[in-house]
Amino acid sequence: MKKLFKVVLVAVCIVFAGNLAHAQTKIGHINFNAIIDQMPETKVISTTLQAYQKTFIDVLQGMQSEYQTKGAEYEAKRATMSDAVRQQKESELTDIQKRMQEYNTKATQSVDAKKNELGKPLFDKVRGVISAVAKEKGYTYVLDSSQIDLLVSPEADDLMASVKAKLGLK
Repeated sequence: MKKLFKVVLVAVCIVFAGNLAHAQTKIGHINFNAIIDQMPETKVISTTLQAYQKTFIDVLQGMQSEYQTKGAEYEAKRATMSDAVRQQKESELTDIQKRMQEYNTKATQSVDAKKNELGKPLFDKVRGVISAVAKEKGYTYVLDSSQIDLLVSPEADDLMASVKAKLGLK
């Protein structure tokens, strides 16, 4: 009888401990990109980035025009050029192409850096609100459903409505 009581007591403790551990881990999810897209700051950032990007596009278009003009001139006069002049013109065209590629790479890096610079405060704000909502509701983990495919997820664990309300979004 004493042994049976000890076995039952151990079984109850194991079940209770298992339930307690399960209750401490609560996982929620939110579509981070959807929240960012709905923020009013996103439009301002987008407009600023487009204007910044346009400056690089204008320079690249100028380089492209120069390349096309010199390329057409080279093609038109190629038959009458000496070998030395032809090599010099080909080298000049190759140099313009190389400069265009380098400028395009630098422009892409600059635009990406500007995007990160402008977006960081917005991302930090949204992450802070998500963290606050998760803490209020007792969630241990919050997954970004825009980065992973959630095959099954209960409505109760979707923090989208709570985060939108806290950010003042509709």
